[in-house]
Amino acid sequence: MKQSEIFRENAENCLRLAENAKDEAAHKRYCRMAEAWFALAREQDWLDGEESPVAA
Repeated sequence: MKQSEIFRENAENCLRLAENAKDEAAHKRYCRMAEAWFALAREQDWLDGEESPVAA
């Protein structure tokens, strides 16, 4: 499994946790964590030469 796929799985886990969060603060925290994991996945794709560094 590619590193970027692992990062995306982590992001999806954070989104599931956000859906089940008991309060708004926890929901926001999990959403921010998911965004960070997705950003890491995109950066890893770029480092692996699979994605352009410039957004289309």
